[in-house]
Formats: sequence, C-alpha cells, structure tokens
Amino acid sequence: MNHLSELRKRLILVVGWFFVTMCAGLYLSPRILRYIKSNNVSSAVEWNVFSFTDGLFIYLRCAFLFAILFTLPLLLYQTWAFVRPGLTDREAKGTLAYVPASFALFLGGVSFSYFLVFPMMMRFMMQMNHTVGAVETYGIDRYFVFMFSVVFPLGVAFEMPIVMLFLTRLGVLTPERLTVTRKYAYVGLAVVGSCISPPDFVSHLSVTVPLILLFEISALLSRRYAKKRLADSIPMLRPDPT
Repeated sequence: MNHLSELRKRLILVVGWFFVTMCAGLYLSPRILRYIKSNNVSSAVEWNVFSFTDGLFIYLRCAFLFAILFTLPLLLYQTWAFVRPGLTDREAKGTLAYVPASFALFLGGVSFSYFLVFPMMMRFMMQMNHTVGAVETYGIDRYFVFMFSVVFPLGVAFEMPIVMLFLTRLGVLTPERLTVTRKYAYVGLAVVGSCISPPDFVSHLSVTVPLILLFEISALLSRRYAKKRLADSIPMLRPDPT
C-alpha cells in the first residue's frame, strides 16, 4: 500500500506538470509555429487549410508535443525516484545520470533531424514536384505529419547509447556480441538512413554516417563499462591471503 500511495503521488505530480506545460504550450504555440514557418525551407511553402479545424488541430498538437517534451525529464526522474529504494548508492548514482543524458540525446536527435534531414527531404520533394510539373499546394496538416515522421524517429534513434549501455548493465549485451553483430548493425543503419533521407548519395551519407558514429560511440561506452565491471569483480574473486 505504501508503494501504491507513493506511485499515486508521483503520477499526480507528473500529470499536474503536464497540464502546466500544456497551458504554456497553448500560450507559446503561435510563436513556435511562426518560427517553424520562418525556417528557410518552410518559408518557401504556403500553408493551406482544407477544413475549418485544421488550424485548431495543429495549434493543439503543437501544445501537446511541447508538453510531452518538457514533461519527459520529470517523468524519467520520478521513475528513477520510485525505484531508488531498491538500488544501492552506487547503482542510484549511476542510473540517475541516465535522466539528463537521455533527454539531451533526444533533443540532439530532434535538432539534427529538424535542421539537417528535414530540409533535405523538403528540397528533394519540391524538386520532384517541379520535375513533373505539379502545382504545389501543401496542407498544413500534411506538412506537420510529414515533419513529425522525419524528426521524431531520429530523436528516438539518438537514444541508442543509453539503450545499449543499459542492456550492458543488465548483461544482455557483451563486447563479444557487439563484435559479432557490428556488420548487421551497419546494414540496418544504412537501410534506416536510406529510408529517412532523399535517394541521393550525399543525403544517404549525411544521415547514415552519424547513425554509424552513434553506434560506435554506444559500443565504446558499452565495452568500457563491461571492462570496468570485470576489473571491479576481479579483487572479489581473489582468495584472502590470511
């Protein structure tokens, strides 16, 4: 009952903060949308609405995503705080670093995809439309659906170091397994990069190379943690000389 009561308090705190940030998002949504519209690529696109509710839904969706983004750190921290009594001091200090690191990596992935990958996708699509002689009329709803489908998957992909380090802590990943699966990971990342980038060589490299570098950084962190854990366990295995 004590655990359930504590869980209830933490959920109420997270939900309350979500509504506060939702209100802030409703206030800031016009400014955020105007900033997106002033982007170099977006400024060349006329946003159109094809129903009376398109503008309202985009307004609410922007506020909702704003609230999700700034509620995520608190949710991660409250999750850590809830499981904290079951951890040792060393484990608690080690896992607490996951909270800001995961949020920073997600923001880095979103920024990378928004400022680099999304403009490339937009330019390629617009060039294709011009090639076939199409008249460009973009709906604001379709525009944001396309943007979110490009931006947020890369934001999640940038969580790779945290996920791999966590799996190493659990013993699921080992340096030997990483060595065996490296070539398959390269192929998978190349496929992902080709799916979320325009079909030209430069665009493929600009997306695939950062993903591969991110994988190598993740593998390096995983190996360093595995070696450190092995080094810490060796003194415990040595017989007592007395």
